[in-house]
Amino acid sequence: MDVPQDRSRPREQPTIGQIFMAFFRLGLTAFGGPAMVAYIRRLAVAEKKWLSDASFKHGIAICQTIPGATAMQAAAYAGLRAGGPWGGIAAYVAFGLPAFFLMLVLSIIYSRSHELPAVISLFAGLQVIVVAMIGNATLNFGRKYLHNCRDIGLALFTALALGLGLSPIIAILGAALLALLLYRNAGQQAQSASHPAPFALRQLRPALNLAGACLGALLLLFFLDRTLYTLAVLMMKIDCFAFGGGFASVPLLFHEIVNVHHWMDNQTLMDGIALGQVTPGPIVITATFAGYLLAGIPGAVVGTVFIFTPSLLLLFAATPLFDRLQHSVLFQRAMRGILVSFVGLLLSVTMHFGLAVHWRPVSILIAAAAFIALYRKINILYVVGLGALISIFLL
Repeated sequence: MDVPQDRSRPREQPTIGQIFMAFFRLGLTAFGGPAMVAYIRRLAVAEKKWLSDASFKHGIAICQTIPGATAMQAAAYAGLRAGGPWGGIAAYVAFGLPAFFLMLVLSIIYSRSHELPAVISLFAGLQVIVVAMIGNATLNFGRKYLHNCRDIGLALFTALALGLGLSPIIAILGAALLALLLYRNAGQQAQSASHPAPFALRQLRPALNLAGACLGALLLLFFLDRTLYTLAVLMMKIDCFAFGGGFASVPLLFHEIVNVHHWMDNQTLMDGIALGQVTPGPIVITATFAGYLLAGIPGAVVGTVFIFTPSLLLLFAATPLFDRLQHSVLFQRAMRGILVSFVGLLLSVTMHFGLAVHWRPVSILIAAAAFIALYRKINILYVVGLGALISIFLL
């Protein structure tokens, strides 16, 4: 991929194996979602000197603009700058692999033990923690993206649309179109610090190659197993519209898996989300859980691969195009509408999950305590762990 070279990069590029092992080790402790970006920067910029700090910041701006899990994309961007497209793929796969293996093991255990009394009590508590977790994400999204009455109105519109059964993808696209009108006098201006760099079609070759491989895999699944093909298409669709990070995928997962395909109910999906929070990696690793319950280990592999592939493809495509995107006023308006819409979508899902829980006085206290702890930035592993322990004995 043709990108500006970093003066701080070593004369000899790291091998693909070195990139893979560095990010695999980092992926073993990749708890905290976007908080892992700081550790990726320390690895790639400060320790390995694979790219400059300015280049890394440029990459984070790209990752925050396109859909997908920010930490996963940051790892891929660092690998891309260190070792080209294969370096990006190596970093991306290695960073997510520990989460996949652990989630697969937890999914197998869950499928064989979730009807045991102690496990039922455990997940009864974890489900209310998931409600608190999604509610806290809604609050954080709202504080970040809702600044005036237009933002609030657009968020409520998308919440109502999802509540009435409209596809969240349609709601997201509608919000983007409405934003072009709502924010036309909002004072947004294209950045004018520099002119976009010259662009050549060959810069998109890595993205086109990856798209071709993805299309080939989809065709193979179509002829071999229609269930796996449907799962792959669904996961790709979810990832393509998960702007704003991993939590943005939750409304899409809920709509497609629970409402459209009826592969599981609310409570089971919440169990998967809870398991996703005790594994390293982003919340979208719930795709491994959903895939396993649907079609065993092949389903887990297909669900995981295709929930992450679009993000990587878009990263490869967006890197040479980003200067043009960030200079576009229309793009800025549409992105603002999309991000605002996720506040409404998360609010709607919080209400759906809340209605699905069998509330008792103890579960209300657990949910309230979990919400307060998350609001005060307590590590989610502590919240989930303590909540699980209390649930086993009191629920």
